[in-house]
Amino acid sequence: MLPNMSNPPSLPRSPELMSPGSTALLCVDVQEKLIGAIRGADRIVWNARRLIDGAHVLGVEVAGTEQYPAGLGPTVAELAERLGPLPDKLTFSCAGCPEIFARLRERNIDSVLVCGIEAHVCVQQTVLDLLADRWRVFVAVDAVGSRFEIDYRTALGRMETAGATLTTTEAALFEWCSSAGTPEFKRISRLVREVGP
Repeated sequence: MLPNMSNPPSLPRSPELMSPGSTALLCVDVQEKLIGAIRGADRIVWNARRLIDGAHVLGVEVAGTEQYPAGLGPTVAELAERLGPLPDKLTFSCAGCPEIFARLRERNIDSVLVCGIEAHVCVQQTVLDLLADRWRVFVAVDAVGSRFEIDYRTALGRMETAGATLTTTEAALFEWCSSAGTPEFKRISRLVREVGP
C-alpha cells in the first residue's frame, strides 16, 4: 500500500532550533548612561525591543538585568516599560542574579537568547557562565554591542568558539514562531517588516 502523500509525516524539529517553550530571552544592562556610548545604539535598542515584543506575542519567558543602576541609570525607557522591575547586580555576569536562572529552570527552560551590552563585558561573561552551567546559549548579534568594533567582534568570536550559537533578531523571531498562517505569525511578521534606524 502506498503512503498517503497528501499528509506526509513531518521530520522531527531540530534541537538546534529555539522554541518558545524551552527558550528565554535575557536582556542585559541596556541602561541610559551607557547606551549612548555604544556603536549602533539605536539598532541595538530597536532589535532588543522587537525581541521583547515578539517574546510576549509567542509566550517566551523574558528576563533582564541592570548593572549598578545607581551609577549607570535605569534601563532605557522603551525597554523598561516592557520588562518591568529588574534585578540589579555588581557582578558583570548575570550569574550574579541566580534567581533568574532558578526561575527559568523551574519552568523547564534550557536555552537562553541573550541581547544587551556590552558584548565583551557583561554579555560575554554571562554567556560563558551560562555555557559552563550547561545552558544552550544563543546570542542575537544585531541586538548586542560594545563601544569599540574590535571588542564587539572579538567577543562574538570568543562566545561562538566557547559554544554559543550566533543568530539575528529576525532569525530568532521566525524560529520562535516556526510556521506561518497563525495570528501570532501575523504579529511577528509586522515586527519583522518594521523599518529600523
